[in-house]
This record gives sequence, C-alpha cells and structure tokens, in this order.
Amino acid sequence: MTLNVRPVVPSRLFSHESKRSPKTVVGGYIALTKPRIIELLLVTTVPTMVLAAGKWPAWSLIAITLLGGTLAAGGANTINMYIDRDIDKLMKRTQSRPLVTGLIAPKNALVFAMILEVLAFAILWAGANLLSACLALSATAFYVFIYSLWLKRTSKQNIVIGGAAGAMPTLIGWAAVTNSVGWPAVWLFIIMFLWTPPHFWALAIRHADEYRAANVPMLPVVVSLERTVRTMFWYTVILAVATLVLMPVANLGWIYGGTAIVVGLGFSVGTAMLGRKPTEAWSMKVFSFSITYVTVLFGALMVDVLV
Repeated sequence: MTLNVRPVVPSRLFSHESKRSPKTVVGGYIALTKPRIIELLLVTTVPTMVLAAGKWPAWSLIAITLLGGTLAAGGANTINMYIDRDIDKLMKRTQSRPLVTGLIAPKNALVFAMILEVLAFAILWAGANLLSACLALSATAFYVFIYSLWLKRTSKQNIVIGGAAGAMPTLIGWAAVTNSVGWPAVWLFIIMFLWTPPHFWALAIRHADEYRAANVPMLPVVVSLERTVRTMFWYTVILAVATLVLMPVANLGWIYGGTAIVVGLGFSVGTAMLGRKPTEAWSMKVFSFSITYVTVLFGALMVDVLV
C-alpha cells in the first residue's frame, strides 16, 4: 500500500478553508481572531459550566465567561498571526491573512491583541472571578510563548504540547462557576489535550507540502504518513478510554457514556481507515469528524447533567 499524499488540489471538501481575503479593515481585525477556532473553544466551555453547577448556570455568568473567553482566545490568535506572518506568506491556506496581504499593519495587530487580552482579564475578573481571569491569561501565555514562539518551529511535538492551550476553556469554565479547579475539570482538560493531536494532524496531512515549504516540523512532515496515522489511531483509542473514565469522576450517566462509546469508536475507526485510504480527501473527513466528535461529546455531557 502506497502511503503518499496526493498533490494539493482544489476541492469542495476543503471549502471551510476560505481563500478570500478580508476586504475591509474591520473584517481584517475580525479575521485576526480566527473566529472558527474560537467557536470550537466555546463549544467546550458551556457544557463544562453546566457540569460544574450541576444545572444551567446563570445566563449572565455564561455570557461573561463566553465574552471573556472569546476576547482572550481572539487576542492569542492575533498574536499568533503576528508571530507567524513570515511563514503565513509561504502557505496557500494562510496567504489571505490580513498581516500577509498588508490590510492590517503588524504593530496595529499587536496593539489590538493587547487590548483584547486586557479586556478579557478585566471582564472575567469583574464578572466571574480572579481565578478564571488568570487561567485565561495563562492560556494565552502558553499559546504564545510555548507553542508559537518555541515549539511550532522546532519540534514535531509542537501540537501535542501546545494543545494544552486549547484545552484550557474547560478549566476556565469550571473556575468561573466554582472559583476552583476540580477533578472533573482536570479530566475534561485531559480529554481535550488528547483530542487535539489527531484533530490537527488530520489537517496537517492535507497541508503537509505547505508546512514543509515553511519549514514547520508538523508530524506528517517529519515522519511517514503510515507512522502519523498509527500515532493518530493510538491517540484516539486513549482518548476514547479517557472519555469513559470521566463517568465515575464526574458522576455521569449512560446518556454521556453511550455517546462517548459510539463517537469514540467512530473516531478510532475513521482514523484507522485513513491508513487504508491515505488521501487528502479522507484526512479531511477525519478532520471534519473530529470537530463533530467533540461537539457531540460535550453536548451529551450537558444533556446528561440536565435531564
């Protein structure tokens, strides 16, 4: 079996990767925050807050936490674009970013990011508590200094370790409700930490040639596709087990448990099939399913608590 990725070709499968550049300055600033990534982060926050409260939390607290989390993530993503503007111009999927096209000046982007981070910290501190504000700030610091400035360009473990930043909304959501960090929140953090590598590597397989051109050592660039898929598979297996361990840790029932089994099996089988169908099209199916996976899993968690 040949384990080579096909040449990059346009496809409707990849329509989620917009090649259109923002046309207005306002649109440029919005694009800097990477809104689609923020949407995924917020999907994990509300269910975690429901689990922490044991019921639906106050709408005002949810609004404050989501607003603060959105601003913090948006600031972190903007700083990431500021740091990566040199390699973004080398990759097709990032060549339309506003710092590459010149729509936004780098200095203005950095000031914008700092404003977002200050607002995020203030909103979370005033509307929730200091712990949630500090956790949001630490997530930004980790994403910027550990992932963006250090690991992304130096280690094939970049997204493995750097994924901790993307798992932080679970701790932030829990802290916003309880002003503490409990074991269920820690376990949700572990689940998101384990989910990130196979999720991102599926996308990296699609863009391996671009990462190679930019000299970014994503796993599919530095090892064979066969080894990448094998590593992804074992991550999905361990992830599936971790989601079931959450049941006794968080006292969850079979609405959550049954869903975790079904989607965990689907994720593992889909990744295994990537080894049998080593194409960009199948890697993007795995990538898309990984987003569905985390959405359904956390949705089931929330339903389990509320019913």
